[in-house]
Amino acid sequence: MKHVEIYTDGSSRGNPGPGGYGTVVRYGAHTRELAQGFQTTTNNRMEILAAVAGLELLKEPCRVTVFSDSRYLVDAQTKGWVEGWKKKGWRKKDKSEVKNIDLWKRLEAAAEGHEIHWQWVKGHAGHDMNERCDVLATEAADGERGSLIPDNGFSG
Repeated sequence: MKHVEIYTDGSSRGNPGPGGYGTVVRYGAHTRELAQGFQTTTNNRMEILAAVAGLELLKEPCRVTVFSDSRYLVDAQTKGWVEGWKKKGWRKKDKSEVKNIDLWKRLEAAAEGHEIHWQWVKGHAGHDMNERCDVLATEAADGERGSLIPDNGFSG
């Protein structure tokens, strides 16, 4: 299996507000950058979508390390939150509905067939790839990488 590294970050100008994600996918000497901005969304949605975008790019099963500065994203994957939510019909302990179900389901589908290791990195701490993803995400949120599109899954 190929080993791929995916670096991710999400941004929101207001929460909710205009937002964007930035993703860098690396395999050997190959690097691809992805970014998209949205008219109204949240930071957490963009953090999840950054990982989705990277995983959806893969064309075959891979060993993947996903690097994120989002505890929400990494903990949901490594601490069994998603599995627990699914068992409870996408409900949390307090019986309220989990937010971002559409993206959690999309992430689950994108992850299928891959061996994924989730790695938290401290944001804004000088990690080159995390900093690059931050630039991509904030430029996307500001509309600098093309027009902002609707986040059809956002309900706020």
